[in-house]
Amino acid sequence: DGVVQGRGIKCRLCTKALKKIQALAGDDPDEAAVVKALKKGCQALGRAKGRLCQQLVNKYRDQITEGLQNGDTPQDICTALGICRS
Repeated sequence: DGVVQGRGIKCRLCTKALKKIQALAGDDPDEAAVVKALKKGCQALGRAKGRLCQQLVNKYRDQITEGLQNGDTPQDICTALGICRS
């Protein structure tokens, strides 16, 4: 049960982080805009969450960048990464 709980927290963090990153990247972001937003978005979450966010971003940078450029929702991206359940 602890794993499911942990996954829920990670899922919420993932969607929250990506919403922030998406907002910073703008509507039709190029790769540079996304990279800049990835850095800033994690910092905006504070130290502890920011560190988790940074790990997430480092691990899944390509998928996140691609998802944001495709206009996928944060929920869709986090589900595709296997962090959220569909």
